[in-house]
Amino acid sequence: MKPKHFVALTVTLAALLVVDTQAEETSHHSNGPRNITDFAPELHAIREIDKGRQAFRYGTFGGEDFWGDSLGLHESIAGAANGGVGPGVSPKTALAVGLKVDVEALPGRLLRALRRGDVNLDDPAVTVALLRLGAVVGVTGFFDKSNRLQSIGIQCALCHSVVDDSFAPGIGRRRDGWANRDLNIGAIVALAPRLEPVAGLLGVDVATVRAVLNSWGPGKFDAELFLDGKAFRPDGRSAATLIPPAFGLAGVNLHTWTGWGSMTHWNAFVANLEMHGKGTFYDPRLDDATRFPIAAREKFGHVTATEDQITPALASLHLYQLALAAPDAPRGSYDPAAAARGQTIFNEKGRCASCHVPPLFTEPGYNMHTPQEIGIDDFQANRAPDGRYRTAPLQGLWTHTRGGFYHDGRFATLGDVINHYDSLWSLGLSGAERSDLEQYLRSL
Repeated sequence: MKPKHFVALTVTLAALLVVDTQAEETSHHSNGPRNITDFAPELHAIREIDKGRQAFRYGTFGGEDFWGDSLGLHESIAGAANGGVGPGVSPKTALAVGLKVDVEALPGRLLRALRRGDVNLDDPAVTVALLRLGAVVGVTGFFDKSNRLQSIGIQCALCHSVVDDSFAPGIGRRRDGWANRDLNIGAIVALAPRLEPVAGLLGVDVATVRAVLNSWGPGKFDAELFLDGKAFRPDGRSAATLIPPAFGLAGVNLHTWTGWGSMTHWNAFVANLEMHGKGTFYDPRLDDATRFPIAAREKFGHVTATEDQITPALASLHLYQLALAAPDAPRGSYDPAAAARGQTIFNEKGRCASCHVPPLFTEPGYNMHTPQEIGIDDFQANRAPDGRYRTAPLQGLWTHTRGGFYHDGRFATLGDVINHYDSLWSLGLSGAERSDLEQYLRSL
């Protein structure tokens, strides 16, 4: 939100609150009259939500020292013709690997040129120009006095925002909180010319690091790799997990696939250990050298920074994420009559609501289950402290169907998920009941 919009919204809300206060003072509800000071929490929330939006969209937390200065990722993006190395990353390539462009950051003359087809989307110099405009969602370029790209940082929005494609595929208005299942973050990082710091951390060679990164595929990331070094599952598949949405989490306890901690715990975890920002992080569970050998060796559970750029942002970032509501399913994306029948199955015969309790669609309280309870293997669960899997909230499910379901996409379709539980719990659902249940899930 731009400052002038924030001020206008605050003034408008204050005026509405005064009217509301006057009305309540006139009606004298049983709770007594209210005065303007009663609305201090609302005004505080607006200010903090705006700060959190800025942190979510634009905060690099000092991580550019790692992504740019250490790995040199900006050099591969710019290409040799623009002061970097190699062929560079064109806009066409950037969009192909799932990066998104914020149309509201593009000047009118550029939008007109794009419509006319006058912009060379095969030229990495255009990608550099987009970075200079701050238009690449989740990525910030840092430029020297001669306007040369000299470093790069990433934000929360890289993985947890998309665009509405209102201008063109991959170019549109931001949709914060949506899981970017198009993003091939492994392939992007694999472009870095200097992966030796990652190889040294994992105790392997650079070629192995690139092979692991390229094994992730679109919409996946392996946060635990840098804790336990387990790049692949016992069956040989990548150990990376799907990027989850960051909306609809108000009221939800543990919100990652395997728990770990609260939303603000995970924000601190990711900002410090994955985004490589400069901050403070404490989690002595990572001292367990048997389960987390890399984390224990590197003391990742005891991180401090001379200049903490992360901790001051955690409160407002948390509030902003809590304010991100799950989007309603679009009209025409499901059959309303079938969904109504499916709701009854969800609540009764299907036994779904015993864990996915409406309206949170996860358990109020400790929303975790053992692998045995949900009928899957324990590999990913054992990479987290509790050894369990979280009951995923289901609101907005329609936005993140690409890549499959469960933490690793093992079930390709919602029908596969329903069939799994029908078999596991001997529900005896008919084909029509399974179909109706799927329509209800699509409607959430």
